Amino acid sequence: MLSLKDFDVVGRTYRNINRYRQILAILFKYGFGNIIDTLNIDQYLETGLKMISRKKKERVERLTQPERVRLLFEELGPTFIKFGQILSTRTDLVPLPFIFELEKLQDNVPRIPSSVVQTTLSKEFKDGEYPFVSMEEEPIASASIGQVHLARLKDGKKVAVKIRRPGIRKQIKVDLEIMHHLATLMERHIADLSFFRPVKIVEEFAETLEKEMDYTLEASNMERVARQFLFEPAVHIPKVYLDKTTETVLTMEYIQGIKISDIDALDREGMDRKALTRQGADLILKQVFEYGFFHADLHPGNLFALPGNVLGLVDFGMMGFMDRKAREVFIDLIAAVVTENTAAACHYLLELTEYEDEPEMRVLERDISTFAGQYLTRALKHINMGRLLTDLLKITARHKLRLYPDTFLMLKSFSSVQGVANRLDPDFDMVGYAAPFIRKKKMERFSISRISDDLSRVSVEAFQLIQDLPRDSIATMRQARKGKFVLGFDIQRLDKIVSTYRRESHKLSVSLIISALIIGASLLLSFKVPPQLFGVSIPGMGGIAGAVLLGLWLFVRPNK
Repeated sequence: MLSLKDFDVVGRTYRNINRYRQILAILFKYGFGNIIDTLNIDQYLETGLKMISRKKKERVERLTQPERVRLLFEELGPTFIKFGQILSTRTDLVPLPFIFELEKLQDNVPRIPSSVVQTTLSKEFKDGEYPFVSMEEEPIASASIGQVHLARLKDGKKVAVKIRRPGIRKQIKVDLEIMHHLATLMERHIADLSFFRPVKIVEEFAETLEKEMDYTLEASNMERVARQFLFEPAVHIPKVYLDKTTETVLTMEYIQGIKISDIDALDREGMDRKALTRQGADLILKQVFEYGFFHADLHPGNLFALPGNVLGLVDFGMMGFMDRKAREVFIDLIAAVVTENTAAACHYLLELTEYEDEPEMRVLERDISTFAGQYLTRALKHINMGRLLTDLLKITARHKLRLYPDTFLMLKSFSSVQGVANRLDPDFDMVGYAAPFIRKKKMERFSISRISDDLSRVSVEAFQLIQDLPRDSIATMRQARKGKFVLGFDIQRLDKIVSTYRRESHKLSVSLIISALIIGASLLLSFKVPPQLFGVSIPGMGGIAGAVLLGLWLFVRPNK
């Protein structure tokens, strides 16, 4: 495991002094000597400074700070490249100019020699279990964590084999120890950075890397997405060979298709670019709004066109997740923006973000109104999702709102899909294509089955609350008798708490009325209570209609 909690950080860092010096020297090279001075670690630079030439330093000084950070990460190697790639999804931590630059990070690592590949495979599979009869020496893809080779199984099937770089775990562990030490010094010496809790960020990064280096988790992601599209012939997810997959080796079906960005090849093979575009749009819409589990790295290199205009996906290392509530809030946000209901739009935007202090609502409403007017006056097909995302991020940054990472990944995935769509079919209207799908998901909330499910869930939660109430009350009284019960109020937030309580109490009251109407109407319909029309109880139908109208009113009214 790559957990950092039990590290003797300083001791281990000194044992890795050569790597430490290299890292600090590269920091100095790219113009971050002020950080070294602030952290009081210049003693490590005695030999590191000799690695820097004046010519390189002069060239670096002409670059912007975000560009220097990107080059810094690329030169520092796999751990820092991965760290930069993950930071590029964290709008809650990183300013926009750095986000856009870190998205350009490229893996710049030498390929694993074929002899080392064979040694790794031999360790993973015993002689009698070795599954491959042949393997190409040149990799078909290479990255910082591993590389992919084309191989053939004993039954003649072609497979793609992803192999983790030998020694990469040890290298990453060394780098993480140093990063952890630097983060500790940052929290101690740089007040502005301590707010972002650098140590916690490094610890979360270690957990993320641990998951990415375990190829059995990627195999699980592939199988989960394959189940989502099991009955979708226009989407193909590579088959995973679980009996030939370990933490270090991932064996999967080889997809022999055309990269979706190779327009000339698509035309030569007679592919229907419009059909592929629609399939890509369906793919992201269904993954996000139906399943909430989506491929978060849908760039052109991970999408292939297969015979019959089938869309193939690869590389399932980075996935996003949005629960049902987050998906529905996002749909509500879109609806509020489209209907120019800025008060509701601001409310939903706040639900999708985290913040220390509530922003000035009047100013936020003004910015949302300007944002809506900027895009609603254009033809839908002329709306650029990438530009829309950038403008939305600017608004959140201006008001010190931080999008949750998975929400940003979702928005970024939509932007990536539209980028691909623009190349395949420049006339494709992503926003217009998504509108009916979003309306459908919005109305599904009012279906009888959904209302029944929600009532059942609320009933279970209410029953659990009633069961826990006596025990919790007794525990509270015991604490009070011992003098350990403390009741605290944050007066500054009291108005907000009262407002929220009133709003939620009102929603609960209306929801209970709706529930009672549905239950009563169901009984009236079941017993066919007269008067009747075509054999259907009119009072029963009236109850259902009343419940639907109340539900619609509760749904569309602005939150105040």
